[in-house]
Amino acid sequence: MTDHVNNDAAEREAAPPPVRPENDTVLFYERKPAGFWMRFWAYLIDLLVISAVSSILIRPLFALFGWETSESVWYAPYAILTAIVFYGYFVLMTKFFSQTIGKMIFGLRVVSLKTDRLSWPTLLFREWIGRFISVTILPLYWIVGFTPLKQGVHDFIADTTVVHEESYRKQQMARKRLEGSRLQESESI
Repeated sequence: MTDHVNNDAAEREAAPPPVRPENDTVLFYERKPAGFWMRFWAYLIDLLVISAVSSILIRPLFALFGWETSESVWYAPYAILTAIVFYGYFVLMTKFFSQTIGKMIFGLRVVSLKTDRLSWPTLLFREWIGRFISVTILPLYWIVGFTPLKQGVHDFIADTTVVHEESYRKQQMARKRLEGSRLQESESI
């Protein structure tokens, strides 16, 4: 009887571990990137807000002093002040709220792909330099519709993307099992 018990224990110790697939799959949820049209409508709302702020603050100031607002050159004082309002709106709203009013309405948020928070250099590159490039060469903004993370040129420059705040997508990722590792085995002794 004792030989039988010892043989069972010896067989369990000598038996090779069960064969498992080389790759295990891991399911995880990530925030869903915002597509071109959602970002487009949010941008149009932002343009309306900027236009309203410029019309309420800057235009009356120019009318009060009798300055010209209809000059079409980019270096006209009116154009410079409205550009400051335009870029200041995007930089400050994105820095302090991670979203503009248009993005708030549609439930979108700007996130960094590298860190948890948007740093000033990242933000300035995205909202100032990248947005200038995207606004100047308009077809570059259409890239948003064709990239996996729905990134525009300004997002690629700053390693950011725009995501839905309350919408997630399920992703499946293959994880290679380490040879000789018993951490992934779930046998109970």
